[in-house]
Amino acid sequence: MDSHRVVPPRSRIVLVDGSSASRRLLIGVLREQLEDVEVLDCGTGAEALAALAQGHVDLVSTSLMLPDMDGLDFAAQVRRLQGRRYTPLVLVSSQDDPDLLRKGLKAGVTDYFDKSRGYKAFGEFVRIFIRRHARLEGRLLYVEDSRTTAAVIRPLLEQQGLEVEHTASGEEALARLTETAGKLHEGPGFDLVVTDLTLKGRLSGEELLHALRARHHYSQQELPVLVLTGHEDLRKQVELFHLGANDFVNKPIVEAILLARVRSLLLVKHQYDMLKRQAEAMHLLATTDSLTRTYNKCYLLDHGEDFLRAARPGSAWVLLIDIDHFKRVNDEHGHLVGDRVLAAVGQTLTHALARGLVARFGGEEFCALLRDADRHQALAAAEALRSAAHGVSVDAVRITVSVGLAGTLDHPDGSFGELLALADKALYHAKAQGRDRVSLYDVDGPQGTAADGGASASSTP
Repeated sequence: MDSHRVVPPRSRIVLVDGSSASRRLLIGVLREQLEDVEVLDCGTGAEALAALAQGHVDLVSTSLMLPDMDGLDFAAQVRRLQGRRYTPLVLVSSQDDPDLLRKGLKAGVTDYFDKSRGYKAFGEFVRIFIRRHARLEGRLLYVEDSRTTAAVIRPLLEQQGLEVEHTASGEEALARLTETAGKLHEGPGFDLVVTDLTLKGRLSGEELLHALRARHHYSQQELPVLVLTGHEDLRKQVELFHLGANDFVNKPIVEAILLARVRSLLLVKHQYDMLKRQAEAMHLLATTDSLTRTYNKCYLLDHGEDFLRAARPGSAWVLLIDIDHFKRVNDEHGHLVGDRVLAAVGQTLTHALARGLVARFGGEEFCALLRDADRHQALAAAEALRSAAHGVSVDAVRITVSVGLAGTLDHPDGSFGELLALADKALYHAKAQGRDRVSLYDVDGPQGTAADGGASASSTP
């Protein structure tokens, strides 16, 4: 699951400056630097305070001197607003005064921008700043048996942009994780677990942590866990790390520390999800034929032997499928139509073979592997592939295929390579008998098994 984004899809900035000309210039550079930004421009501190009461804000930028108050007074008032204690606030000033820096930090200023650097530099500064202080987004499972504590911590987390689900026990938390994982079929369903160490019920926080790591086998990257604990004993803290905790926060909870550690662990989760997607994409590129979306020849040759050896004795089969008169399709209709024919045939063969593996072997030739099938089932599968090809029609081009197969029932000691060679001979026999046919290479050699299905690879009127 990829809920945490480093840069939110739409940045919302409150810009406070007494000069309307300056505000217009600043808005222009912000829209150049940020692809999707909403700027609330305010000429006074009072206007900005009213704007801050209306929804989420990523950043507040204020000049030092405002018509109704100075920037430091404004910053102090922002910090007293509900939910604005940690909203990033930048003071824009040309004064290089250490005393101003100290007063600003005390008032709640997050950072400074030197006005003398110019408007364009301000836009770049804000772009980098927002990326660094991005609003948190993700799905968090919060396990806490104290309603009083939960009533404080949950809103704090939700104000940062997190979707928070609260459970009061370890058992309930495990049930929710199992339920969401079952629906998604791809992961735990949450980006982070935050749990108290001391919980009422059968499972303590330590036992919940052990269950997540040892029983459900969630890695620290796949499902980070942050433990809230009142223990200051170093041995107990080390024990938490051994159990699989990613980090912990000591009680009484300091909000800034909690949010910093939540941000850090969500970044771990985000990076894990990103790397996982990249690995999956690389695997897809390495194993899939880009045109037909079947497996490619490299994958077939690397895994063919193992696939067949996993079958019951005498039940593995190799099928080679060739599009009849494909050269004529390319010559008469062009290679773009030929590519579309290949893509359509590849998908048709994949859907027609309910059990097994289909790969593009090269050119207009495909290979299918089937296991745990008797002779009748293998021949039925081959005939299903041949018949399914009749349904392929691309730009009025009708398609037929010929199929050759060989299996370990007739050749019990045959390797994948040997069965492939025998299936190729059977395919050649099917072609020689008129195409649009299935041929089996049994103990007596290639044998035709189906009558001619009709004309092959021809254009309809």
